[in-house]
Amino acid sequence: MPHLLLDVSNQIATISLNNPPQNRLAEQMIDELEDSLTIVSQSDVRAVLLRAEGPDFSFGGDILPWDGLSNAALRSLFERYMNAFNRFERLPVPVISTVRGLCFGGGFELVLRADMIFAAASAKFGHPEQTLGIVTLLGGVYRVAERVGRARASEWAMTSQPVSADEMERYGVVNRVVADEDLDAVAMSFVQKLAQGPTRAYAAHKALLRIWAVAGVSAADEAMFDIAMPLFETNDVQTGLRSAVDALRAGEPRPAIRFNGK
Repeated sequence: MPHLLLDVSNQIATISLNNPPQNRLAEQMIDELEDSLTIVSQSDVRAVLLRAEGPDFSFGGDILPWDGLSNAALRSLFERYMNAFNRFERLPVPVISTVRGLCFGGGFELVLRADMIFAAASAKFGHPEQTLGIVTLLGGVYRVAERVGRARASEWAMTSQPVSADEMERYGVVNRVVADEDLDAVAMSFVQKLAQGPTRAYAAHKALLRIWAVAGVSAADEAMFDIAMPLFETNDVQTGLRSAVDALRAGEPRPAIRFNGK
């Protein structure tokens, strides 16, 4: 049985965790995630939705296969996870994650790679790694710190306390909290809107934010025009800018534009 499902329709890719009952992240799921990312990268997909089947997003990594492995074997396994997660994070299209129920450990770290997170009111997030005496192996603690600051990220990681969706929204980890029964519809409506937007500009924003996260504001400023100026040669900018200029000269409201992503 597949641990991960991929559906591509209307330039939207939906990636669903599917390893009941806890959607644990196992090596099979990483294989299937890598395959899915290759398909998405080679397609005309313009937005991605990450979700999970069942009442909970994920309890985290499947630790059973870790028992008895050497440090070298464990490191190799964790590096495979990290590489797949990094590929997911660097997709040049908007990525939205939806979360309901429990979202712990590696599942939380996967969600943190999305550009935006929509959570059901029932959702709870957490780093259980401290209960095993290890760290957030896939970059969770510092990706949370990037959003909420060092002190709060330290508290959540060092206590392994479950954190509610409302608190995650208050501190800026989660973008929106919606009723459980509305989550799928609200998220899909948002993703559909993004899929009609300026895909190349979205990719540019993601690239600039990645540079800022790694090297700071000055480095992002240095890269700005190398990344931004090619956008002016795209069909999206030529169409959008011309439409805005014509409307301004005519004293009319700017019309809504459906971009083609090129």
